[in-house]
Amino acid sequence: MREATPLREPVPAAGLMGEPGARGRFGEYGGRYAPESLVEACREVDEAFRQAWADPGFRGELAELLALHAGRPTPLTPARRLSGELGVRLLLKREDLTHTGSHKINNVLGQALLARRMGRRRLIAETGAGQHGVATATAAALLGLEATVFMGERDIERQGLNVFRMRMLGAEVVPVTTGSRTLKDATSEAMRHWVGVTGDTHYCVGSVIGPDPYPWMVREFQRVIGEEARAQFAAGQPTGVPDHVVACVGGGSNAAGTFAGFAGTTARFVGVEAEGGAGAARGRLGVLHGCRSLFLQDDDGQIVEAHSVAAGLDYPGVGPEHAHLRELGRARYVTVTDEEAVAAALRLARTEGIVPALESAHALAWVIRAAGGELAAGSTVLMTLSGRGDKDVSALKELL
Repeated sequence: MREATPLREPVPAAGLMGEPGARGRFGEYGGRYAPESLVEACREVDEAFRQAWADPGFRGELAELLALHAGRPTPLTPARRLSGELGVRLLLKREDLTHTGSHKINNVLGQALLARRMGRRRLIAETGAGQHGVATATAAALLGLEATVFMGERDIERQGLNVFRMRMLGAEVVPVTTGSRTLKDATSEAMRHWVGVTGDTHYCVGSVIGPDPYPWMVREFQRVIGEEARAQFAAGQPTGVPDHVVACVGGGSNAAGTFAGFAGTTARFVGVEAEGGAGAARGRLGVLHGCRSLFLQDDDGQIVEAHSVAAGLDYPGVGPEHAHLRELGRARYVTVTDEEAVAAALRLARTEGIVPALESAHALAWVIRAAGGELAAGSTVLMTLSGRGDKDVSALKELL
């Protein structure tokens, strides 16, 4: 496998969290490392996205779907009781209130519209926690497309509710039995499958990973989170900009979308990873799933299996733009244990009446840990609550 020669016209280097350069890179990270059979498919996606994103008609149709189908804008909710306990002002960007229950719908509606514009009749996707799979199945049903979702056998076992939802929506769920049987392996299997079906199938990547243009394209579809949050914060808070912007990070799409809305501000970015899946915090430079980024590896360069109580954070790397933000010092990446995440989920439920997804609970766990220490008393924290915890209730019942 090699990095494909860039097939688009060179473009000027953009500002922070803008468009990547001509080779689809964020600094030294990113690129298009793909088998020859996928180079043309990636080029077609790149060209189609550029044309669509410059088309007011496409942007308008997407905005209408996000409003009328997904329920945007989502509120920015003050966590008043928990804020009082922690001594900070915590505000939650409520992606858990979108249709399907997570931020994934933002990206999937965009990619499904793009697929239809390209004349594709079928979507394929990978999923870990199941939320991206549910969103893909939902968008496919809405737009009259077929959907096939690849999911690790282990994740199928622990996310049974979402598996049922996908099948109820008409999607085929394909169990992946290789490797760790989790998100990494589902992604690998989806990419292998795409090789033979590029003519009529669009690969709907669920995070800011994969070959160019996916990390950039997915971030742009998720940018709506950050742009809404910035306007909402400015309208309701005297400082205009939060001191900290916090989000959980697996591949990193909800964090990338949130950070993008605040890229030109003084807000400090904190990405929170699972202790057992800390690609940004502890990864080494490598190539996986079509891009150059930071991945958990052994001394021989072999990918190390990730672990997290949250299936959506069970990924051994991080999107290339996050690796770039880390290198620049614009974002800081920290880790949280399974136990801290579970305790944070319970605390939010009992103080605010909100049961978060275990992925989102990682971000909250860091806020709880940092309050009174790294977070000065009275500081403002805007945290993206990327998903709701319905899917995790069975797991939480066992863990608690």
